[in-house]
Amino acid sequence: MTATPAQTRAEAAKSQASRAEKAQSQPKVIIFDTTLRDGEQSPGATMTHEEKLEIASLLDEMGVDVIEAGFPIASEGDFAAVTEISKRSKNSTICGLARANYKDIDRCWEAVKHAPSPRIHTFIGTSPLHRAIPNLNMDEMAQRIHDTVTHARNLCDNVQWSAMDATRTEHDYLCRVVEIAIKAGASTINIPDTVGYTAPRESADLIAMLLQRVPGADGVIFATHCHNDLGMATANSLAAVEAGARQIECTINGLGERAGNTALEEVVMAMKVRNDIMPYRTQIDTTKIMNLSRRVSSVSGFAVQFNKAIVGKNAFLHESGIHQDGVLKNIETFEIMRPADIGLTAHNISMGKHSGRAALRSKLKELGYELADNQLNDVFVRFKALADSKKEVYDEDLLALVADEATNDAHDAVQVKRLRVVCGTEGPREAELTLTIDGVDHSIDATGDGPVDAAFNAVKMLFPHRARLQLYQVQAVTEGTDAQATVSVRLEEDGRIVTGASADTDTVVASVKAYVNALNKLVVRRQKSAPDSDKKSVNYKDQG
Repeated sequence: MTATPAQTRAEAAKSQASRAEKAQSQPKVIIFDTTLRDGEQSPGATMTHEEKLEIASLLDEMGVDVIEAGFPIASEGDFAAVTEISKRSKNSTICGLARANYKDIDRCWEAVKHAPSPRIHTFIGTSPLHRAIPNLNMDEMAQRIHDTVTHARNLCDNVQWSAMDATRTEHDYLCRVVEIAIKAGASTINIPDTVGYTAPRESADLIAMLLQRVPGADGVIFATHCHNDLGMATANSLAAVEAGARQIECTINGLGERAGNTALEEVVMAMKVRNDIMPYRTQIDTTKIMNLSRRVSSVSGFAVQFNKAIVGKNAFLHESGIHQDGVLKNIETFEIMRPADIGLTAHNISMGKHSGRAALRSKLKELGYELADNQLNDVFVRFKALADSKKEVYDEDLLALVADEATNDAHDAVQVKRLRVVCGTEGPREAELTLTIDGVDHSIDATGDGPVDAAFNAVKMLFPHRARLQLYQVQAVTEGTDAQATVSVRLEEDGRIVTGASADTDTVVASVKAYVNALNKLVVRRQKSAPDSDKKSVNYKDQG
């Protein structure tokens, strides 16, 4: 007999309930996100206060168990960000990092104590190379670990301790200090592969060895924190979980120092897609991954490589004829997960100059953005201008518009008012530029090796500064000669590193706006660090 629609629905509901029950019975892996701490330490990835709050809110909504919000002792800005994130947190545990000394730990507690669920994370380097830095012998370091973990535990019920460079620490000594940290009150023990040195088998064996040899190990959570120097961070993290670790420390897009950290999206989707051989669960809402990936990329200025696993632009594209034919017949032939699983819309319908505000609002909501009326109006005006200049406006174009709107403030001290460039195979490359500085228009002509060089020279002539250009990066948002270009500019001045970004169908315009965006961030940084008597003006002319 053929099943009725009601029977089919009942069977589907029963199957779904069975899968949900099975998932709940699986061991849970805690997702500890350190995008705002370890990720932000990546040179040039520094985020503003508001950007940190936004990313923390998105992580909280996505279901991240623990958010490492920053390093409170590092700066007043970091302390303020961790404090505010703690006050705003709804679901996640908020964690701060502290070195193994009382001053760091006290400062950390002052910042995280406002959270409904706070955590102090204290660490010290335990390998021979790292023990030599503070010039401590094994006994002296062991005593410091006992004293500082005890101090943290007296302040906070939730204490995490990390043996930095654990994978290069002698096993006997590692067992000794882990036992000390557990007895002192740490409830989470982190075993970091700080320099990306280990391999999957070694990672698993290390966790298994600690669980077997250390008294009290069965009463705490072991965490794994892997770097990607040899390209094995995800594999090392998953191997550690299989051996008994129950917390993975990771970042969005794998952002982090050097080659980066374990990518959150990779470990979460690996456990979701291959749950048959990795029967673990997380509480991550994977449909929010893509939006977070895009936002972190935008605020950090670090573009996601096209072939990046899970969130790369090409992750769900098929060009080979054999692949295309297979996907058309059965999508599972070449796709092991659905784009919708990570929050990619199933369709990418272009919008045009006849689209209205309601359609734009709906499309942006679909892409993960719910804008206030004034924000929507600003984006709508720019959307109409873009629609007049190119044939079709795609999802990526809209995302670039929203990101550009977020990086350009009408109250910025320096604004681009007018730009005209002359370029070609002959004659000087020239830029005629007008900047509005502190409300006053200033104009100049400049030359350079090319139109961008000429325009940047003009900016520096109008607004002298000592900032050094560390990175200039251009990326097309979509295909075609009318595509928008997103430009990232990284500047460094007196140890301060900032990243500016902008998008436009004119690459030179986008370049100048990104450069000016970075300069405005430097202005804010300089004002925050300057004595009160020096905060009246933003002009750099006395520093050229």
